[in-house]
Amino acid sequence: MTDQKMLTVNVVTPDGSVYEKQTPFVIFKTTLGELGVLPDHIPFLASLAIDEVRVKQSKTDDKFDEIAVGGGFVEFSNNLATVVANSAERKENIDAARAARARKRAEERLEKAKQAHDTDQVKRAEVSLRRAINRLNIAGH
Repeated sequence: MTDQKMLTVNVVTPDGSVYEKQTPFVIFKTTLGELGVLPDHIPFLASLAIDEVRVKQSKTDDKFDEIAVGGGFVEFSNNLATVVANSAERKENIDAARAARARKRAEERLEKAKQAHDTDQVKRAEVSLRRAINRLNIAGH
């Protein structure tokens, strides 16, 4: 008999719920590295990197749902992983052309900020650029 234990992944942003699913396994990219979580994992709270959350679709295959997250945090306890993200977008909802335009704008802002020696604007542009590149990578472009 196989173990049927599952955990729930819930991804929310300031705009509302983006994703909810029962899964046997989820992978988070935290600011300290990658973290794979199975049911009954010890409770934790971690900061998320601008990267992806990968949620295994089922116990019977190796396919994953991919969600682009723009930073935030994940809290896990009682087999519930709650991701509170600054922004989040499922792979199938990413508009690659829009993400490419965002990357171009961020690159232009970054260059202007560097020329002006404006460190605050450099940091903001770098974050925007990482988010755009993350969305493009997850979209497969």
